[in-house]
Amino acid sequence: MGLMDMPVFSALTDKMRWHQTRQGLLAENVANAETPGYRGRDLKQYNFDDRMGMMASSSAMVTTVTQPMHFSASSGEGAFDAQRMANFEITPEGNGITLEDEMMKVTTNMMDYQAATSLYQKSIRILRVAMGKNA
Repeated sequence: MGLMDMPVFSALTDKMRWHQTRQGLLAENVANAETPGYRGRDLKQYNFDDRMGMMASSSAMVTTVTQPMHFSASSGEGAFDAQRMANFEITPEGNGITLEDEMMKVTTNMMDYQAATSLYQKSIRILRVAMGKNA
């Protein structure tokens, strides 16, 4: 087993992918804030226990690139549960996107992503020190 196959690294990598996917959905919400009838989306809250159970129970899917223009089956928001937001406020455009709320979500998401990245980097440094390599 390689060092990067350790559960802590796979969990942190999955968490960072979740934040990246969420950032894309939040950006779509902000971009469509004035689109009539647009309904915002967000991801189901990330839960380490659920994700680790799902990762352990599912078999690994291996894809082979035959054409460079084909897309990957494992990327995008399909790996996480995108859902419509429950909007309590409807704007004059007829949608439920409030820019202030969306920008707060974007900022919180960015800070959480940075925390996960920092944990990942520190874990690698700890392993390097433990192996006798100065970080």
